[in-house]
Amino acid sequence: MNHRELSIPETIRWAPGGLSALILDQTLLPGVREEKELSSLEDFIEAIRSLRVRGAPLIGITAAIGLAALGRQAAAEKISSAEFRTRFADWADRLEKARPTAVNLVWATRRLSARLEGATGTAGELAEVLAAEADTIHAEDRRMCRAIGEHAATLLTGGEAIITHCNAGSLATGGIGTALAPVYVAAETGRRVRVFADETRPLLQGSRLTAWELSRAGIEVTVLADNMAGSLFATTPPDIAFVGSDRIAANGDVANKIGTYPLAVLAHRHGVPFYVLAPTSTVDLGTPTGADIPIEHRDPDEVRRGFGPLLAPEEAGVYSPAFDITPHDLVTGIITERGIHAPPYTDSLAAAVAEAEAERRR
Repeated sequence: MNHRELSIPETIRWAPGGLSALILDQTLLPGVREEKELSSLEDFIEAIRSLRVRGAPLIGITAAIGLAALGRQAAAEKISSAEFRTRFADWADRLEKARPTAVNLVWATRRLSARLEGATGTAGELAEVLAAEADTIHAEDRRMCRAIGEHAATLLTGGEAIITHCNAGSLATGGIGTALAPVYVAAETGRRVRVFADETRPLLQGSRLTAWELSRAGIEVTVLADNMAGSLFATTPPDIAFVGSDRIAANGDVANKIGTYPLAVLAHRHGVPFYVLAPTSTVDLGTPTGADIPIEHRDPDEVRRGFGPLLAPEEAGVYSPAFDITPHDLVTGIITERGIHAPPYTDSLAAAVAEAEAERRR
């Protein structure tokens, strides 16, 4: 089978010198492709809150690199290891509050915290421990994305029409993405697939980001406004739905970008398989059900003004949750780097997380 190389954008990397990070500023896409340097704690928090970086895996990677960069800066001040640990605790606490729903953010900061707790040495040595762990998280994410894509691609024989929501591609991760990973794997191996990308109101991550990265990779993509999905399902339904997730509860309930739940309802109504693709780091076994997941509410002006003029009266109230919850009974399967998991998710997800943690310890 012929293999072809695809153009995959790099979302984050160390700046020269290793004291800061360079991110692809996703608020400027698709019109402008530009990197932004993040060096201070405020830079990293603002980039996460403003969606310059977004997607649960990438948010976690950004937090990890941010903590390591801040650690290297602090070490350059020749502070004591005790002062280093005190500062780290403050940085991690403030970063964790940047966005409440994406569990990878807390997962990454606590992973670095655990690594620091078990380390000894000078502030400089501790900073390098953090940097090594951040690089490990980034590399792991690349491998997890690839594994997710390989598992999910077994559901594709070629010629399928796939619908997705928001952006769960390379722009949301450190690799080839989650929900879009099987699309890339299929394309690499010569299987032609088509993607329908929901526009994803109000910030248009589907049209601005998903359509942009798929187009650059030479993959056929069609954009539709979110309220057009019902018409598509009623006339020429897609063959399969692939979406990502910002947090998966222990029972398989899924928090993902607002608009995912109605897409799942449509898929269920029309008999279209609905799969959620995410690494095990997005599975939160400490959260029993979707009702326990905190939902971030965004600035009302993201609805009122969007990207330009006023679109609703200033005095009008705005309901603007960033995520909704898709109940597990609407999910055909959850695909992680450990494989395709079927209900009951309470058992299959717990086993997947345990396997991933055991492998990481090895």
